[in-house]
Amino acid sequence: MTPLSEDELTAVSAPGVGPHPEPWPDDPRLDPELLAGGDRRNVLDGYRYWRLEAIVADLDTRRHPLQVAIQNWEHDFNIGSIVRTANAFNVAGVHIVGRRRWNRRGAMVTDRYLHVHHHESVAALAAWAETEAVALVGVDNLPGSVPLESASLPRRCCLVFGSEGPGLTDELVAACQQLVAITQFGSTRSLNAGAAAAIAMYHWGLTWAGASAEGPL
Repeated sequence: MTPLSEDELTAVSAPGVGPHPEPWPDDPRLDPELLAGGDRRNVLDGYRYWRLEAIVADLDTRRHPLQVAIQNWEHDFNIGSIVRTANAFNVAGVHIVGRRRWNRRGAMVTDRYLHVHHHESVAALAAWAETEAVALVGVDNLPGSVPLESASLPRRCCLVFGSEGPGLTDELVAACQQLVAITQFGSTRSLNAGAAAAIAMYHWGLTWAGASAEGPL
């Protein structure tokens, strides 16, 4: 059996809507192919039938200043999950550090609605952060980490996550201005990287995101 493509997987995973009744609305943001064939993408109802470029342009008008960086040393499948969550929080950018190619399957094509940047090294990410006045905040349960629930995260920050298993490298820890950890109460040593990223982004949003047109976080 041939595996589904990312687009096909998204189509069968989201109910979407069928063809738009005629006459079609006179709106340049709308895609004639979607109007004719239906829109099965995993997008908000307000974006149904919109062109991809129109959705990105609208999201750009209200991006949060939060950024997310992920080390890509081991082709980690969690990267896709983190990217999908980053889309949900409408972050300003996602930064892949290390290998340029990353496992996109878990992203469910949500990376198309984000600005994804690549940095070949930790030094390149650090240089970008310094130029943009963005604080790098490492998220890992390392010695010296402050509990996330009591931490004050900067508005202009980049939450940094390591590969599943090894976590943040020593080099990236040294580049971070702040380290936070998610308090756990069970026996497992660490949370799944995708789950940790979702918790950390939500924590940032409680302080800085507020309510949006679609409702509270």
